[in-house]
Amino acid sequence: MDHIIDNHSWHILTYKDKHVSIPLPVILINEGKLDIFMSNKFHHGHSSYKGYKLGTSEDGKNTKGKIICVDANGKYTGKKPLDFSITKNVASLFIVSILLIVIVFRAKHLALKRQGKAPKGTLTIVEFIMQFIRDDIAIPSIGKKKYSKFMPYLLTVFCFIFLSNLMGLVPFFPGGANLTGNIAVTMVLAVITFLITNFSANRHYFKHIFNMPGVPWWLKFPLPIMPMVEILSVFTKPFALMIRLFANITAGHIIILGFISIIFIFGSQSVKVGYSIAIAPVFFAIFMNLLELLVAFIQAYVFTLLSAIYIGMSNEEHTEVHQGEIINR
Repeated sequence: MDHIIDNHSWHILTYKDKHVSIPLPVILINEGKLDIFMSNKFHHGHSSYKGYKLGTSEDGKNTKGKIICVDANGKYTGKKPLDFSITKNVASLFIVSILLIVIVFRAKHLALKRQGKAPKGTLTIVEFIMQFIRDDIAIPSIGKKKYSKFMPYLLTVFCFIFLSNLMGLVPFFPGGANLTGNIAVTMVLAVITFLITNFSANRHYFKHIFNMPGVPWWLKFPLPIMPMVEILSVFTKPFALMIRLFANITAGHIIILGFISIIFIFGSQSVKVGYSIAIAPVFFAIFMNLLELLVAFIQAYVFTLLSAIYIGMSNEEHTEVHQGEIINR
């Protein structure tokens, strides 16, 4: 489970009861005091440092894996500092962001270098993704008139989610972090889509919410049933984006963890039984990893597609029929 949840260090391997990991910066603010040190000072949760320690299930509710304040005897004081640490997921976010920047600038360099020539290498991949997002997502969902305004966001969110999903499947550093399986990350992505959708919306979008045309008046007054439903839908859309990405990515890791755990569950009863049933769980785990490659693309595609659809709905042109003629407003 430590590979699925966030952590204050990046675990590499365990060899002869020794944990090999990369320490990450711990940044804390407690009672106006700033403390910065590396996570290896906690010795994998076995020691306290400067009045802090990594909480365990024995320290109290909702303290496991979090940094807590302790007294001179190492007992939890009931206080928690403000934690701005560079955790495993934050470090993974930086790595993915840097990779994206390097890939884009590399593609830009190749594009300038190979003007008038057929693209190759990194440029081919970048051009393919751009054309895919433009022709299959942005234009059909938003329209030819307005799609270019939202292309930078759609390209960024697709590439970020897709690369994060792929990096999460790599079992060794710098991969292995469950970035898009962290609900805080998917929440921020969903909130950005929510803000873009509503702040770029035209007046017809809000008119449709508060005074839906073609709906009987008794569904609007005195009890505004339809406006309440429409307002609720404004918030359920980004909520669905958040949960869908988080749940699908986490579920894949949990299933793989379940298959591998079967070996050790039976092995704890009998070593021979553990070895004898190991083939099937390993086979299914490999199959799930291959399936996760497909899911990595599908979830990035679905998040980007739904974001484009929501943006397109908020920017949809209004159509009226006047004396037998269709007028776009």
